[in-house]
Amino acid sequence: VEGSNNLSDEEKDILIKAAKSADRELAITLFKLDRTEKVKRTTGILLEETIEELEQKRKAVEEQAKLIQIENERKSLELEEARQLQLAMLPKQLPSLPNMNIAVYMQTATEVGGDYYDFHVEEDGTLTAVIGDATGHGLKAGTIVTITKSLFHSLATNENILETFSKISKVIKDMKFRQLSMCLTMIKIKENKMIISSAAMPPALVYRKNERNIDEIELRGMPLGAMNNFPYKKEEILLNSGDTIFLMSDGFPELANKNNEMYGYDRTKTEFQLVGEKEPEEIVEYLKNSATDWIDGKDPDDDVTFVVIKVN
Repeated sequence: VEGSNNLSDEEKDILIKAAKSADRELAITLFKLDRTEKVKRTTGILLEETIEELEQKRKAVEEQAKLIQIENERKSLELEEARQLQLAMLPKQLPSLPNMNIAVYMQTATEVGGDYYDFHVEEDGTLTAVIGDATGHGLKAGTIVTITKSLFHSLATNENILETFSKISKVIKDMKFRQLSMCLTMIKIKENKMIISSAAMPPALVYRKNERNIDEIELRGMPLGAMNNFPYKKEEILLNSGDTIFLMSDGFPELANKNNEMYGYDRTKTEFQLVGEKEPEEIVEYLKNSATDWIDGKDPDDDVTFVVIKVN
């Protein structure tokens, strides 16, 4: 230090210590500044990396969303194709007969089921009617319905319902569709006699005009195609003028409201009995409105189909 030669040793030590202390402070300050710069640089790098990662994630989410949209569009197209196939299998018009009036109702579910109905009229006026429900949904159910319709029209003139059931069942079984089968009710009405057989379908209801009550015809059986040589049963009943037949798929009594309560078979019988004397179109309208009120805006889980036939 300038002029230090005139200082005592003690004073020199004090100055040296002060200088060292100043150097230390300066060093600390420079270290802090250097570290701050490093932190800033590191933070900037990390921030850039974070932004880049977020951008990559955003792009990945967008790509996933596009794939989901494409898949949803594909499923929607498949459902619409299944719906159109299902509707194509239905008769374009109902039979017009002098001794019977017929009306039908079908509401397809969001996930298209496999409900099906059809009619065949022979030259002597014999009416053969079927109502069915293929297991499964979508195109698979539509395939079973297509097969059933083809077989029905080739076998409809066969007077033996049980033989017809066996043949349809064998064809479906032999095609080896895994867990796919057809529930079906078939009736033949000639003059005042009705023959009925059923394969895993809900009971048929007959409103008796004279007695003003309901006959329930329940014939238990395996779905067609479930097993070969199943011993299906049939029943013959006499019909009188004014009697009305009600055939349904299980989607109707199993309609669930917002509390998950089913419409039920008892309510179905009660409501049908209230309007059994009316014309088929009026019965269909009444039951359709009853079902609509019951679900109260809730989408049905299954197709809802019923056929009403009144004997004149």
